[in-house]
Amino acid sequence: MMMGFSVCRSLARRLGTVSLLGLSCVWASAVAHAQDAAPGPVPVVDDPQPTFMNWLSEHGKHNLEDERWNAYGQFTYIYGWKQAFSAPYTDLNGSNGSLLPTAEQSFTGSATAYLGAQPWKGGEAYFVPELIAERPLSQLKGLGGAVQDFELQKGGSETPSVYVSRVYLKQTVELGGTPVHEESGPMQLAKTYMSRRLVFVAGNFSILDFFDKNAFDIDPRQAGMFSLAFLTYAAYDFASDARGYSWGGVTELYWDNWSARYGRITPPKDPNQGAIDFRLFKYYGDQVEVEHKHMLHGKEGRVRVLGYRNHENIGRFSDAIAAFEADPQKNATTCTGFNYGSTNASAPDLCWARKPDTKMGVGMFGEQSLADGIGVYARGMVADGKSEVDAYTSTDRSLTGGLLAKGNLWSRPQDAMGVGYTVGWISSSHARYLGMGGVDGFVGDGAINAGPEAALDVFYTMNYHKWYWLSGDYQRIENPGFNRDRGPVDIFSVKIHGEF
Repeated sequence: MMMGFSVCRSLARRLGTVSLLGLSCVWASAVAHAQDAAPGPVPVVDDPQPTFMNWLSEHGKHNLEDERWNAYGQFTYIYGWKQAFSAPYTDLNGSNGSLLPTAEQSFTGSATAYLGAQPWKGGEAYFVPELIAERPLSQLKGLGGAVQDFELQKGGSETPSVYVSRVYLKQTVELGGTPVHEESGPMQLAKTYMSRRLVFVAGNFSILDFFDKNAFDIDPRQAGMFSLAFLTYAAYDFASDARGYSWGGVTELYWDNWSARYGRITPPKDPNQGAIDFRLFKYYGDQVEVEHKHMLHGKEGRVRVLGYRNHENIGRFSDAIAAFEADPQKNATTCTGFNYGSTNASAPDLCWARKPDTKMGVGMFGEQSLADGIGVYARGMVADGKSEVDAYTSTDRSLTGGLLAKGNLWSRPQDAMGVGYTVGWISSSHARYLGMGGVDGFVGDGAINAGPEAALDVFYTMNYHKWYWLSGDYQRIENPGFNRDRGPVDIFSVKIHGEF
């Protein structure tokens, strides 16, 4: 443990951010006697880590087959360097949604505790406090879906803040079938369920804890693509606060190799902000997903179809344009309601168009193991593209694919590598609005030569003494902010991740 802490402290000094990473390391070391991994992952390999839960089990103090409680934890630090790139204009005429063309550096640091308990038969309770600090590129402006660091949150700061990311209850009702064992992990008590069951969840959580989970259930903090575009569908504008969490409920039905789930969750009061609107019968985000697991030539795979429908206080691009064309005084500088601070008096603004409205999308995901330790996946979604981003990214249509490989193929069983490519598009009305100088929650250069925002993401993750993972990542982003006039952008990143 002391060796691991000295490694973490040394890397923090080299990166020039001793305070944040050092704080994360101290926190993680202090709780190492009660913790292990990150949100909802499946370990990259089957070789057990030297966790406290395993230590308790080995000494006859804890039952890892049928748990009444568990405690795990993680820390993750990501540091990125964006190279200078070509851009004939930036924040034109006072619009303020551009990625700066100068070289920049970015970081995120997080530390999380995952606490679980069984309050009664069939019941599970989870409590997940978290610490995070960040410095985004260009104040998190100028990238549509290809945000280079999946840990970034809207409204974050370099000062570490502590908050509760999840607190929820889960109730399982068995319906028969065959026994299915779930291993102990973060937000998962070790339990044997039946393959046919109903699951009810209520509380505060990320909808991605239950819908469109990561390819092969690999935790991106440990071993996955760095880009936000690979976390879920970039066009999936799921309702949430600025950190990505929601209040609400989820119902799941498992029936052998099939499963279906429905969730209703809270949206923000204002787009992309932290305050939550709890009027779940007036404003809400609904989603439905159907999933099937299969075997293809003896190799596991799965297919999912997801649809979402949000009813929120949001603005349509066409309405914002119509309001400005009818009265040029209804521009970005004169709005008295919530807006993104643009000073472009010659541009429309979504604040003049917000009203109760509906936003919808449908997507499909597939993953397939090709050989032991190698798998491919792809996901794509089409949203209606009529309304502004309310919680996730500015993308209206998205397509992503990638390959993941475990290191046992080259005698490094806890290592992993991957390569992925993502493309995102915006609708014609969205492009017209941006072309007139408008801004949304993430993008708006003041003008646009509309094109797909595309990104290549390549990473390698190396395990160190089972406790820690060191990763390197390269991303090349074409047409940042869906604008052919700007870029391409090259970003290099490193990550250290620990589990306890």
